[in-house]
Amino acid sequence: MTSAKVSPPLPGEWIDHDSPIPYYLQLKEAFLKQINDGKWNPGDQLPGEPELCRSLDVSRTVVRQALKELTYEGYVTRRKGKGTFVAYPKYTESAIQELSGFYKYMAEIGHPPISRVLKQGVVQASQTVASNLGLEPGADVIEIERLRFIRDEPLVLTTTYLPESLCPKLKNADLSRRSLYEFLETECQLVLATGHRTIEAISADEETATRLNVEKGAPLLLIHSVSYLRDGTPIEYYHSLHRGDRSRFAVELVRRSERDPSFESISARGIDLPPSGGEVIFKETPD
Repeated sequence: MTSAKVSPPLPGEWIDHDSPIPYYLQLKEAFLKQINDGKWNPGDQLPGEPELCRSLDVSRTVVRQALKELTYEGYVTRRKGKGTFVAYPKYTESAIQELSGFYKYMAEIGHPPISRVLKQGVVQASQTVASNLGLEPGADVIEIERLRFIRDEPLVLTTTYLPESLCPKLKNADLSRRSLYEFLETECQLVLATGHRTIEAISADEETATRLNVEKGAPLLLIHSVSYLRDGTPIEYYHSLHRGDRSRFAVELVRRSERDPSFESISARGIDLPPSGGEVIFKETPD
């Protein structure tokens, strides 16, 4: 993927040195205008900090603060040793509320992912894996670790566990360009019916940062999921790490009304609301 380098602003542009508005906010708004007006495109490289300081007659602290806020808000991305680039739009996923799987959902919106399979084979279930799959610790499970790419960019790192006794064919399946759920349905006659997922924010450790091409400490979204067959048998447990700068999740909520029976209650849709300060848990029932 190629990128263009944008020219630094001319002296007197973007910063009004007589304005009471802080310089970093003026610079941030100027950056946003360039992006929103289409003058800077996703993948374009911004001028370096020394260039911006010289051309705008501001300190490096001003430039860094403006870029820090733009990075936090997802408008630019900073690559260690390479510079600052206009960010690509975030992919909005419904994976937190639909039991369709990452591959199917991204393919439906025109971005079929490619998976690099990092691990695939039979291992003995740890205490955590066993408890989520309703197995005894040490039972045989198939472990699959995949790095998911969109447009040659790593976005998601997923580790999945399934009982080996229910889907032995899976340990030799090629999932680089195929949906796991589609394989389970067509090759193993296993149809996922319900699921339970939680989502939380964490920061990238060194190994994960290298795999996802982000800086150590970058924000990630961590999903834990357990999926079940129609008879309630746990079939899949996974945890996935999504880049915070490239991912966001959409959830549809329905307000519960005890007086109007035409309203579908939240509990009927399988969404549990926690007490104040608690964790939001999404339970899914596919169509």
